[in-house]
Amino acid sequence: MNDALRTAKSTLLHPAGIEARDLDTLIGRLMAYDVDYADLYFQYSRSESWSLEDGAVKSGIRSVDQGVGIRAVSGEKTGFAYSNELYLPALTKAVDTARAIAASGGKSEQPMSLRARDGGALYTVDDPLMSLSDDTKVAFLQQIETEARRQDPRVSQVMASLAAVRDVVLIARNDGCLSADIRPLIRLNVQVIVESNGRREQGSAGGGGRFGYSWLQEDERGLNFARDAVRQALVNLEAVDSPAGTMTVVLGPGWPGILLHEAIGHGLEGDFNRKKTSAFSERLGEKVATAECTVVDNGTIVNRRGSLTVDDEGTPTQNTVLIENGVLKGYMQDTLNARLMGVESTGNGRRESYAHLPMPRMTNTYMLAGNKDPEEIISSVDQGLYAVNFSGGQVDITSGKFVFSASEAYRVENGKVTAPVKGATLIGNGPDVLTRVAMVGSDLALDTGVGTCGKEGQSVPVGVGQPTLRIDGLTVGGVKV
Repeated sequence: MNDALRTAKSTLLHPAGIEARDLDTLIGRLMAYDVDYADLYFQYSRSESWSLEDGAVKSGIRSVDQGVGIRAVSGEKTGFAYSNELYLPALTKAVDTARAIAASGGKSEQPMSLRARDGGALYTVDDPLMSLSDDTKVAFLQQIETEARRQDPRVSQVMASLAAVRDVVLIARNDGCLSADIRPLIRLNVQVIVESNGRREQGSAGGGGRFGYSWLQEDERGLNFARDAVRQALVNLEAVDSPAGTMTVVLGPGWPGILLHEAIGHGLEGDFNRKKTSAFSERLGEKVATAECTVVDNGTIVNRRGSLTVDDEGTPTQNTVLIENGVLKGYMQDTLNARLMGVESTGNGRRESYAHLPMPRMTNTYMLAGNKDPEEIISSVDQGLYAVNFSGGQVDITSGKFVFSASEAYRVENGKVTAPVKGATLIGNGPDVLTRVAMVGSDLALDTGVGTCGKEGQSVPVGVGQPTLRIDGLTVGGVKV
């Protein structure tokens, strides 16, 4: 028995007096009806958050939650029930509720024989909440503020937050597979406000991943996030109004991959394509981007925020090629949509918690590096925009239309980065924007570990990334035309 499975059983099953044979019986009870697929998703979650403002740690909150989600799928219909009571009568009642969507198949209730899935973990099983003492966490946040204020006297306010969660999950499926995963996650956010001559601007930075808090102390990572937040705020303090119109836009490496995530990634999720509501529906094998573009979703990167050893259906994650040399190769799939589309799951079935249904979701989605030097890309632009950070955006999955706000951007004039600008928004269409990628840099970078993706009311941690990109003919909304 591997460490994750041993921990999951001792955390979730043993305190409630539930044995492995009880899981076999519950799955068998589900499958006695005319059900194509069924699973049990147990979860125990401990989380905490600490926040600092105005020089003082204002709050330190801890919470514990546990429960089980029970699902039965028949054709395109899904029955789902969940309970935060982990004892056998409650689980049996939830099983009967979930299977009510299916007619009796005349099958006897033959218990399943669950077998543990083997495989190495992508991250530590240690508890990140226990990786530092409470006093050390408070002192660390105060050190973050001190470092931010030390950078420049114009810093008027510093806000910082520290958060961690440890999820223990156990997944039992009707195919007899029993999977467990221990998922740590930490995150630091720093926001800084600077003031000068009546003008106020802000900057933000942060990072995290699937490890303990000590990662933030290594190589002064936490302090560097504070420094970067101040740097960004001071840049914005000097920013002039952004130009507007159709122009060449250069996107920096790393976090600007959020545009790729929103404008392209969601449209490549299996449910939207099965229902034919995506702008990429029924386009497999077609050229959807320039030959310089290869896009993947990779849930197997060690310690990354978006990575999972197994997804929330017990399927191992993988490196899925979505677009290769401009050609659409595949979609991200969970078990339901994969079965209905006649393909295999790609390990992208994700849910916010035991109280939610899984659906196809991204893990770490990014564009692979090209062969252009980033400086060569900048020098190739006569007049344009260089966007290196985004504060938010929105996209219509059906049409692919998007709008993104740049939180840090600069003018490019005669092949050189010049004045910082404010108020720049990028406006376009996801399927169209990939056909406008003219140059792809060699400097692939992933984000620092802050991404959270929302879909149908559920939020999950994700990663994004890309190299420097040159996009021709993109619409920029700004102030000056």
